[in-house]
Amino acid sequence: MEGITLELVGLQLFTGLALGAVYVLLAVGLSLIFGMLTIVNFAHGAFFMVGAYAGYALYQVEPNFWLCLVLVPLVVGALGMAVERVLVRPLYGRGIDYPLLLTFGLAYVMVELVRIAFGKQGLPVDTPELLQGSADILIGQFPLYRLFVIGVTAAVLFGLWLFIEKTSFGLIVRAGARDPQIVRILGVDIAKVWLIVFGLGTGIAGLAGFLSAPMQGISPEMGGPVLTVAFVVTVVGGMGSLVGAIVAGVLVGVVESLAVLLFPEAAKVSMFVIMAVVLLVRPQGLFGRPGLMS
Repeated sequence: MEGITLELVGLQLFTGLALGAVYVLLAVGLSLIFGMLTIVNFAHGAFFMVGAYAGYALYQVEPNFWLCLVLVPLVVGALGMAVERVLVRPLYGRGIDYPLLLTFGLAYVMVELVRIAFGKQGLPVDTPELLQGSADILIGQFPLYRLFVIGVTAAVLFGLWLFIEKTSFGLIVRAGARDPQIVRILGVDIAKVWLIVFGLGTGIAGLAGFLSAPMQGISPEMGGPVLTVAFVVTVVGGMGSLVGAIVAGVLVGVVESLAVLLFPEAAKVSMFVIMAVVLLVRPQGLFGRPGLMS
């Protein structure tokens, strides 16, 4: 193809990594909740959107990007914990459909509340001054903020790995994901574990929304498209698999980014093609366990 150089392809790969970083954060939060609670959280995109608006609102009060970076996941995680405690918990044991329908309706409520509070029109979000401009990555100049997003995602994933693999609470989370009944027999308050996991998953979604805001702006409807992507990534990686969410998020982001450059007409459907191929070859996803949804 004319005008396409190796440097341009390399830069597009990095763009895909930055896009994939946001997808990874979304899918990791979704997989964490499903893996532990067996809940398909249809409000996950709405928590992503709330994270973006929470960051915007906090920045109006205290224009400190770094403070907002810390506070947003805590605020959205606290909201997620309240939702789990008040709305989701009474539906445990009633089948997967009840929480699905609840979170589906909750997503619409959250969108309408944001429209009432901030208006229907989208809002631009400035890139923090320290992260404006570009950096030389040998193959060309690449936006500094997107490199920052990749770095934050890597740090979050490393912290999550330490939390799950190296702490006693993480051991309980892993055991509870495999057999909640055994955890109960051992005297662990499984309801408390579910509460924290739901808050952690939604907090990570909120962080993803906050990080994506300078790259795309914010709007009440921004959670809808990313929810679709999050489910595609989660299905491709394997429902409930954190490793699968990471691999599939990067894969979808890179393929989508390269498709924009090489086959623009196919960019929007590229992730669905990946999902179809994976499901045909390996129905449980790349890293999923057979029969998890049965």
